[in-house]
Parts: sequence; C-alpha cells; structure tokens
Amino acid sequence: MRAAALCSATGALLLTALSATPAGGVPDTAGTATGTATGRAAGAPAGVALAAARAAEEGVTFGACPDAQDLPGSMRCGTVTVPLDYAKPGGRQIKLTVSRVRATHTDPGNSKRRVPRQGALVFNPGGPGGSGLYFPLIGLLPEWKRIGAAYDLVGYDPRGVGRSAPLSCQDPKGFFKGPSPAPVHPSESYKRERVARAKAYARGCAKRAGSALPHYNSLNNARDLDVLRAALGEEKLTFMGSSYGTYFGAVYATLFPSHVRRMVFDAAVNPAPEKIWYRNNLDQSMAFESRWTDFREWIARHDKVYGLGRTEQAVLRSYERARAGLAAEPAGGTVGPGQLQSAFLQAGYYDDFWPHRARALSEYLKGDPEELIAQAGPVTEAAAEAENASAVYTAVECNDAPWPTDFRTWDRDNTRLARVAPFETWDNVWANLPCAYWPAARQRPLDVRTGPGELPPTLILAAERDAAAPYDGALEMHRRLTGSVLVTERDSGTHGIAGGPNACVNAHLDAYLLEGRLPVRRAACAPHQEPRPTDPAVEATETEKSRTRVLRPAV
Repeated sequence: MRAAALCSATGALLLTALSATPAGGVPDTAGTATGTATGRAAGAPAGVALAAARAAEEGVTFGACPDAQDLPGSMRCGTVTVPLDYAKPGGRQIKLTVSRVRATHTDPGNSKRRVPRQGALVFNPGGPGGSGLYFPLIGLLPEWKRIGAAYDLVGYDPRGVGRSAPLSCQDPKGFFKGPSPAPVHPSESYKRERVARAKAYARGCAKRAGSALPHYNSLNNARDLDVLRAALGEEKLTFMGSSYGTYFGAVYATLFPSHVRRMVFDAAVNPAPEKIWYRNNLDQSMAFESRWTDFREWIARHDKVYGLGRTEQAVLRSYERARAGLAAEPAGGTVGPGQLQSAFLQAGYYDDFWPHRARALSEYLKGDPEELIAQAGPVTEAAAEAENASAVYTAVECNDAPWPTDFRTWDRDNTRLARVAPFETWDNVWANLPCAYWPAARQRPLDVRTGPGELPPTLILAAERDAAAPYDGALEMHRRLTGSVLVTERDSGTHGIAGGPNACVNAHLDAYLLEGRLPVRRAACAPHQEPRPTDPAVEATETEKSRTRVLRPAV
C-alpha cells in the first residue's frame, strides 16, 4: 500500500537525528509477462552478466553529492549505469545515483584499535519508491558506529527514484490535494469517482513513461543490485533491505545465491507468489486495524494527559468527532478527514509518533487546530519527491504481478474486510486501484525460495505486531530461505527494527554483520519501551522534526 510514512526505523532514526550470470541457484528466467513477453526473460541472464562485467570494469567515481553541502559527515556520490531492459543490454541505459561513506576503521569503544574493513553494506529502505541515498549518514548515530567502522555504508536511488531516471505519473503540483474525504464506507458515487481517478492515473503513468513503463519492476531492481555489487568491486553482496527492500532482496537471493555474503531482511514482506501484491494489501489492511487499536489503548492509558477517553472505544469516539468536525470545516483550509487519517496512519508504522499525534488530536478537540495542521497539513515543498515515490510504487507493484481487473472483485473483497477492519481498508484500495487498469503487461512473480546449501545464512528481523509488514510474512520468508534465522521483537509493532531502540535486536544485528554469528533458527527479544507522553514543548519540537522527513510510500 501507499502510505505517508518512512520506510524503516533506520530511516526514521537517521532523518530525525539529522533534521555475472547467476551461478549455483535458480536461472534468471522469471518475469514472463501474462500478456506480451514484456520481461523477455530468456535474454535477461546474459544481459545482467554483461552489465555487471561493464560495471566492474568502470567502477564508481565518487565525488560531491548534489544538495548535500549542508549535511554532516563525509558522504560522496557517483553513478552506476544499468540497462533499462536486461534483454537488450546494449540498448537504452539509465544511471543509478549511489552514495557512500567509507568505513571509519575506528572502534567506538577503543579509539586506538583499528577495525578491518569487511566490504560494502548496501541498503534499501523499501517502498517501492523509497530513496536510500542518505543512508550512509546513519553511521553518525551511536547504534551504527560499530557497523560503520567495518563497512563502507552505501545507499542509492533505485531505478525510477529521485536522481535515478525518475518516473512521474502526474504533475506534482496537483499531488497534494486537501482537504479530502476518507469515507470508511464509501458510497457508490464515491467509488465511481475513485475508479475514474485510478484510470486517469494509470493513463498518466503510461503517457509520461512511454515504452520504459514495464521495466520498473522487482526483477529489474534485483538485477540492478547485482550490477551495483559489481561496480563497487564486491565479489559477494552484503545487503540490508527494509519493508519492500526485503522482497526484492529475497528475489536477488533466489536469482543470485552464490553472489550473497550476508543479507538482512528487516520488516519482511510475504514473498509467496500468490500474495504479490493484491492479497498482501488485504492482509496489511487487517493488520493496521490491530495496530490502530494498540495506539488507542495507549492513549486511553494516558487519559490524564490527553483527555481523549479512558478506553480505546472512547478514544475512537474522540477520533470520530474530529473526523466529523474536519469534514464540516477543514482545519486551516487544508486538513480534512483524509489528511487526519494519513497522519494517524503514520502512527501505525512508528510508535514514536504516538505522543505528538495524540497531543494534536487532543488540542484540536479543545479548539486549537494548530498542532494538527502542523502535523497533518500538506508539505508542499516535498510534492515533487512524494509524487515520484508514488509513481515508482505504483509502477513496480502493478508490473510485478496480475491484479483483479474487475472493480467488482475489489469492491466485494474490501467491503467484507471493511466490516472488521475499517481504519485503512478503503484508502489502501484507492492507493492500489490503478493496477486494475494498468496499460503494461504483468509479470508472474518469482517463486522465491532457496534450497539447502544454496544461500549463506541470512537474518530476518520482524516486529510481532508490524502492520505494514504483517508477521506472517516474516514466517513465510523464513520458511522459503533455507538456513535463515528469524529474530522477533515480541509484542511490538514498529515497522523496521534494525538499529532502533531495542538493544537485543541490535546485538543480533551487530553479531551477524560483524562476526557472522546467528542464533540456531529463531530468537526473541522483549519489546522496546513504549513511548511516554511528553509535554507540549517537547512535542512541538518533535513536530518540526517530523515535517523535515520525506513522506514516502511503504509496503
């Protein structure tokens, strides 16, 4: 689903703090389209090998990063060239923008000890459509200094994102529209309106992207990753993906198992072919309902602070009063029920949003809308980046797999679902509905799996109550990647837990990346401490920080 949220705890921590033919595995024959043979998969393996060989020879010339002059640290940027179509490796080429901070070699616990370099750690934050370009600056945070001592930290914009042949489906000036409704049980006329908008959006993607449109997909993201590995001079890849990044990371592991050194899957998406992507979104809507309940229960426990109700049902009634009030008179002329819902959806991803979202709701119901406007109002300066992220999200998910093409199927499934999970169901539909009318041929999802001995041990991290990547997805990923180890943060719902506030999780991450050590098959960590209510002055500061974060889609 598309949601105004960061793609991982890694990204949240960072941005808040900083306000080759496949060998030894399954041949790369995936991607045959359900219509025409868009993927032309038979030619892709040779194309990847050729592109990787060229990239290995050319390397990456790192220099100053665009628009990074005011950022701390020593991040440098360069580009890697990949074919738009791997079946035509000599055809149109696109450039992926890559960033890097070199390993510091300094032990944070003993500055006199020199830490040997272990290679490059490549990161993807998910989406699809998320930019990892500023990931290398994560090494400035205490939780990452040990990893940053041993690894070059590498981020990049995947194809279509940011500075990597950016994709667009509409004029960014019209991307943030507010105020907007968010009906829990939409009328037939509203459904017809949204169907028309979905068709128009799909046409816009086709018109703006032209013949390139089918080539934005997870298979090509995995192939690009192998070319990036070669360009960095790495014989084997060390990779960490969050959210959607876990899916195409798993695709990579299936296609290129002998090219893998270590892989971390943080907030694992269910990779089962039948789940990509329509059914994954149904599961996600159900999971958000549970997390929305968690948030309301937390607010109720702090009724003395917020005055929104002593039970989660009472808090829900307060939220519904706000929805009704904003429908009658939008706050600041821009914040309606749709903007309220999007702001509270963020709290479903990250519980560090809970205190200031609750404060904003409380203040609004007391007659002061300023906090709510600050937290939920459109960030117009981010419109171009948000529109680009939305376009890539849509293109990748629509291209990756078949979707129902009759709205009656969507209507039937989600009407049933909304009876028990009303919070996010229909907004999830509207975000994905262009895929019903997608003009490009669809692929068949790769059967992600590896057999015994094909893949080195990998690490899967999951929060038990993650709404954006429901926990069943981590279990399925664990079953499909033989030799993987699953570390679970119990009774927690943060979307992406690597490098976050849980010391137990971070200890497993460090042990794996730095020493190659893993538990036998599974391990569990107690939940991190839940957020505490804070005073308005502190929350005002947090609000300003949150508005500097880029709003991205997350799966």
